[in-house]
Amino acid sequence: MKRVVAILAFALTVSSLFSQNKSEVRAAWLTNVDSNVLSSDVNITEAMDYLASIGVNVVFPVVYNKGYTLYPSKIMNGLFSAPVLPGSPFVNRDFLERLVIEAHRNGIEVIPWFEFGFSTSYSLNGGHILAKYPGWALKDNTGALIVDNGFDWMSPLNTGPQNYMTSLMMEVLDNYDVDGVQGDDRLPAMPVEGGYDSATVQLYKNEHLGAAPPVNFNDVSWMKWRADKLTEYLGRLRDSVKARGKNTILSVSPAPYSWGYQQLLQDSKTWVQLGLLDNVIPQLYQYDFSSYNLALNTTWNDVGQYNPQVFTAGVLAKVGTYVIDTTLLGQMLTANRTKGTRGECFFFYEGLRENTNRVGTYLKNKFYQSPATLPYRNGKVWIPKATIVNETDGSALKTGTWTEYLMKGFTGSIIRTSDTAAAAQIRYGFAVQYSAFYDVYTYQTPNTPWTQKARYTLYSDTDSTTVIVDQSDLTKKGWNKLGTVYLSAGNKVALKLDNSQLEPGKYLVADAAMLMLNRKRSPDVVLGVDGRSIGNIQSPTDDDLSNNYPNPFNPSTIIQYSVREKGHVALIVYDVVGKKIATLVNEEKPAGHYRFTFDAGNLATGLYFYSLYTGNSTVTRKMLLVK
Repeated sequence: MKRVVAILAFALTVSSLFSQNKSEVRAAWLTNVDSNVLSSDVNITEAMDYLASIGVNVVFPVVYNKGYTLYPSKIMNGLFSAPVLPGSPFVNRDFLERLVIEAHRNGIEVIPWFEFGFSTSYSLNGGHILAKYPGWALKDNTGALIVDNGFDWMSPLNTGPQNYMTSLMMEVLDNYDVDGVQGDDRLPAMPVEGGYDSATVQLYKNEHLGAAPPVNFNDVSWMKWRADKLTEYLGRLRDSVKARGKNTILSVSPAPYSWGYQQLLQDSKTWVQLGLLDNVIPQLYQYDFSSYNLALNTTWNDVGQYNPQVFTAGVLAKVGTYVIDTTLLGQMLTANRTKGTRGECFFFYEGLRENTNRVGTYLKNKFYQSPATLPYRNGKVWIPKATIVNETDGSALKTGTWTEYLMKGFTGSIIRTSDTAAAAQIRYGFAVQYSAFYDVYTYQTPNTPWTQKARYTLYSDTDSTTVIVDQSDLTKKGWNKLGTVYLSAGNKVALKLDNSQLEPGKYLVADAAMLMLNRKRSPDVVLGVDGRSIGNIQSPTDDDLSNNYPNPFNPSTIIQYSVREKGHVALIVYDVVGKKIATLVNEEKPAGHYRFTFDAGNLATGLYFYSLYTGNSTVTRKMLLVK
């Protein structure tokens, strides 16, 4: 009897623990190897709907593999005349743009994953990168190229490869509405045998009175020097990430600490102690519970204890023919929560879908029953689900003659009109819950040749914008962004579709419309823990000046600042020698959050500083104008 009572007590304790833990990472890596999830827009849409249905709240899609980007990159096109991975399903389509739309529509954050990191290729003697930049190669103490487990490496301490990787990551942050970026066991990392390339050797000599580095690559001081240099790079990378916005996430998924330091010089303990990461996901890839529990406990003691808030467990769900058993999975996730980790990330997505979604269903029913916010969001929701109005909803007000047409739309069929005489139109009304900037989308179902150009009008609080869309354009299938509007809380008509462009014998098509919070332009909007309740924009607790966005910029950039109490405020721009260039604000302001668009069209390329002066403080930031 006592045994039965004890078992029941334990079960209730575990159940209580799970029910109370509403702040955790529930994530999956999305790969282009052994997976087709990213290969088509249809697959992406289905995957994001599925992941949302089982409680996943963040995805890490691969964007850099085999030394190529999977998104269309101007940087890669300029360097290697290859804007995207050749011969792949990513040619002639922007999978990342589609993924962000479908994930954010479902309230899922997107943090692109730069899988290859400082590896240039796999068993290709450096591939296209080292063919063009041989000086970037990572060398061992015999002068040979470092090839680790089949992966060819460039030197992580050479400023060329460092700037290259940073530029790719910033390109993604600047061009997509993603929520952060992620490195892994190759970023930042260096195989311990490396460091004998000319750039690294010269750097070492500069700091050691001309002495060459030890020939023994396992020399303790030599290992620490290289590991510290990787840490310094990570610090600079964090600065670049946070320059895009203080809420932009930097995540790394390193090897477990002891092995990672000894083999790859990844000092993840120091990274966490220095506060360089918003999220760290050690790869605890084991096939049995005893090995997993040992790896979890060891890595927790090495890294997690220094900041439990950022520690997420990397769990192996699938590799080759192996798919994790739900009994083992339950043991692992129970151990995670008992230890105090902040959730888990699964490698990789397909493992959740194997055997008729067995693992995904198990997660939904046993561990992910209730919604969870992400730990690095401090109990708030950063990406809420989008608001969608279908063309048949009561808030889609129609005039003129519209008829149903049996073509698949966002939900159900679509409607169309050939009415050119009357003012056929649809006005899409939304219940706007909080004042913010919103991206406006329509669901396009192109079908040439009977469709026609359509005129959409977007309504902000203070003005309107007209957009003409060719509804016969077959490349515009699915959700397509029309523009961005600012709307205050309340019932608002944000979009109108009319027949002013309709020609006789043609049809105008209508389907759903969507409002999605634009986080880059509304970083201060605070949402409640359920993702639906609204918290007003918080009153600032201090005067603050955010990093401008974008940065670098040309020719305009947005500067955001906060004032904690009513008083005189000045916002002034200076050049590098301290000469005043422009006074952007010079007046009394009430407490609140503000934004200013600075146009530098008449200024020369260069570094500039901008300062916020209040009665309480002075804060200065820097920005780079590049023309």
